[in-house]
Amino acid sequence: MSWTLIRSTAFVRAVRKHISRHPKHATDLFEAFTQLAEDPFHPSLRTHKLTGALAGSWACSVGYDLRIIFKTVKQGGKPAILLESVGTHDEVY
Repeated sequence: MSWTLIRSTAFVRAVRKHISRHPKHATDLFEAFTQLAEDPFHPSLRTHKLTGALAGSWACSVGYDLRIIFKTVKQGGKPAILLESVGTHDEVY
């Protein structure tokens, strides 16, 4: 099953900001997006449910300290992923 990736405006800004500061992470992010679209719960992503202020969202790991925050939604009756934020552990939590 393939998931549709939906980028929020805040997510697009966060990605641009992060890549401008850390250009070497661009390839890692692209690979993570590809894996998310194929299987957002693949063990390599270390996807986990969030609690507290981010309850209802999920986080996956991209490398050691980089995280992608997302929600699972439906778009046109098909499963989709709403990408909410990206950044280091301290930036997104």
